[in-house]
Amino acid sequence: MAAEPKTVRINVVAADGLYKRELLRMPDPFAVITVDGEQTHTTPPVRRTLNPYWNKAFDFQVTNDSIIAVQIFDQKKWKKTRDQGFLGVVNIPMSQVFDVHVGGDEMLTLELKKGSSHETVTGKLIISITSPHLMPQANDSLAPPQTPQRSNSVSSRTSTSSRRSRRKPETNGATPAFTTNAGSSSSSSGRNGPQTQDENGALPPGWERRTDHLNRVYYVDHNTRTTTWHRPQNTAQQQQTTQAERVRHGNRTLPESDPTSASSAASSPTTTSTPSAAATASSALGPLPAGWEQRFTPEGRPYFVDHNTRTTTWLDPRRQQTQSRGGQYGQQLTTGQAASALAVAQAQSVASLGPLPSGWEMRMTNTGRIYFVDHNAKITTWDDPRLPSSVDQNVPQYKRDFRRKLVYFRSQPAMRPQPGSCHITVRRNNIFEDAYAEIMRYQASELKKRLMIKFHGEDGLDYGGLSREFFFLLSHEMFNPLYYLFEYSAHDNYTLQINPNSSVNPEHLNYFKFIGRVVGLAVFHQRFLDAFFITAFYKMVLKKKITVSDMESVDAEMWRSLQWMLDNDITDVLDLTFSTDQQVFDVTKTVDLKPGGRDIVVTQDNKAEYVQLMVEWRVCRRVEEQFQAFMQGFRELVPQELVNVFDERELELLIGGIAEIDLDDWKKHTEYRGFTETDDPIVWFWEVVKSWDTEKQARLLQFVTGTSRIPVNGFKDLQGSDGPRKFTIEKSGEEGMLPKSHTCFNRLDLPPYRSKEVLEKKLVVAVEETMGFMQE
Repeated sequence: MAAEPKTVRINVVAADGLYKRELLRMPDPFAVITVDGEQTHTTPPVRRTLNPYWNKAFDFQVTNDSIIAVQIFDQKKWKKTRDQGFLGVVNIPMSQVFDVHVGGDEMLTLELKKGSSHETVTGKLIISITSPHLMPQANDSLAPPQTPQRSNSVSSRTSTSSRRSRRKPETNGATPAFTTNAGSSSSSSGRNGPQTQDENGALPPGWERRTDHLNRVYYVDHNTRTTTWHRPQNTAQQQQTTQAERVRHGNRTLPESDPTSASSAASSPTTTSTPSAAATASSALGPLPAGWEQRFTPEGRPYFVDHNTRTTTWLDPRRQQTQSRGGQYGQQLTTGQAASALAVAQAQSVASLGPLPSGWEMRMTNTGRIYFVDHNAKITTWDDPRLPSSVDQNVPQYKRDFRRKLVYFRSQPAMRPQPGSCHITVRRNNIFEDAYAEIMRYQASELKKRLMIKFHGEDGLDYGGLSREFFFLLSHEMFNPLYYLFEYSAHDNYTLQINPNSSVNPEHLNYFKFIGRVVGLAVFHQRFLDAFFITAFYKMVLKKKITVSDMESVDAEMWRSLQWMLDNDITDVLDLTFSTDQQVFDVTKTVDLKPGGRDIVVTQDNKAEYVQLMVEWRVCRRVEEQFQAFMQGFRELVPQELVNVFDERELELLIGGIAEIDLDDWKKHTEYRGFTETDDPIVWFWEVVKSWDTEKQARLLQFVTGTSRIPVNGFKDLQGSDGPRKFTIEKSGEEGMLPKSHTCFNRLDLPPYRSKEVLEKKLVVAVEETMGFMQE
């Protein structure tokens, strides 16, 4: 007599680490469950992932002799290729799970096996088998957050946290049993009661630490009945973190600025000792305008206080008057007026300062502004060569002289504040929406007036501190990935890129225009944002060509695939056309990279064109609408031709400033490969870095990690494309070679130089003069 079948519920939870068969495309895995070759159920496919999460349950009639087979296929190849997109199989004898007449509840984690096609198979399958009387009741526990489709995608993790489960906890207060073994029963709190602390200390009241079926830690907030992947912080810890970020943000500066804030400088006592060059220039230019005062920093550098507007500046107002003496600045002059004004200016300048150096010539624009031509170097400048430069004289002159660019940028008429003030009032707890309403209601010309920030319900006059606080808080809020406007890069979780799915918010283009205005507003008023973008974003702002190396921070896996294509012969290896799939939520459509691209085959001869078009689509074209809206707002305050004087690294510093770098922390959390900490090249390296100013240290950090941004908790939290990656120095290359960086892994390849001088020279050339050359 045949054994009576019993009902069991088979839940196909997830697979992990599936094999990637195609170079440029991820599979769309689905599972087929078959019992005894008769009963079959199929899960829906999960798009473009090697770590699918189905969590689909089906009821089957089984006996102790039954065989459960679970096969995984790629939906895009299903019934289209010989192997049908086979990705692996497991065969489970029911007798090895539990006796169906007794019942049981088992969570299994099994290695996927090859099928008859003998294709390469990797990964594991997580499946649970449960008897009906042991099945959990609905809403009996707080489930972990929805599993991201790509476990290594920062943006996926972020999106997950915004779709948290809101199931109710058990009414009897009991928590299901759990163990950290991935193959054990379902996730829950520990056998000894809820886990309210971990290696980082106690959790806030009402929070609990749990582990899911993939052995990943998540946290349950019993106060709000929600879950999250991110460890919560106590209120005191959150306040300390925010204050640390605020202090670091407030200490950011630029090379043209003194670390002392303008507000403190304005209230500091006047220094009586003045450099002779500055004193000579002052006497030659005559008295200051009414309401102005000249002061000096402790280092002896002159700055100027305008008591009329309560502002400070490095620029001598008398030089600006001299340069605009030809007439009211900005008004068009006739040829005769310009010639007459130039003759007067030349005579006065020669009488007070003497003749120009050999090869120099004074000229005047048609708006009456004086500029100078150096025929020796074939360059022009607004700075009179007879006067002390606004730039420190001992600054090495590199190919990209950031300091001089800043002086030029700040001195342009379009970057000068307009008379009057622009009042903006916001609430701290609603700063994003309030700032949007306030900033978007003004004309761009109004925003160029002096900013007067007021926080609702707080007394205080804005002498610079309130506006710094405003930009600090606003940048934290508007770049929050939970708003779906921006997302973290593939490289780390502190550099940003535009979210191509931002259209989930129907007003997203208006918000991007607003964000562009905010960035332009910060640059115009010399404030800094606590936000850093991927390198490709800065290049797009500067209208520079995007290259394959820029893909690394956008999609590290695709970057590696495209680089492999360029480095290898793809004849008879890849089956590609000039098209790609674009997925918007659950809808997938084919996009041509060029007209008729889906019908054009990629070959060894045209692969370079394919790679470039793929890069442009992935980096630029997918977010073209959002980026154009951003630039519309940005250009209302900062002209394109002015910002183009900077390169992408300098633009990052212009927007985010240069933070003080803790060299001891940097050194403490650096790893060495092939070197030891006491080897001469390492000792010399740190001596050289210590001798550099903060700008050059920031450039070195950019060169190796891709950004000058330092995590809040210091260098120990540096991220790479595959998770935490400490700053690493590896012994590599010959002595005559330049150092080489791998931004994906925060690694510097340093040749074993034989002297400190050679090391510094090579390092300076690599950091200051290379843009992509010798850099990966």
